[in-house]
Amino acid sequence: MPVLEPNPQGGQKKLLLVFGAMIGITVVIGILASFLA
Repeated sequence: MPVLEPNPQGGQKKLLLVFGAMIGITVVIGILASFLA
């Protein structure tokens, strides 16, 4: 998978990290909302 190859700038890794953090926060908010509902 060429997309997951680390590039010299490290931009792909940072983008993946930010994307993962956003998904994680969304999941946590969803779980909290379902508990509080």
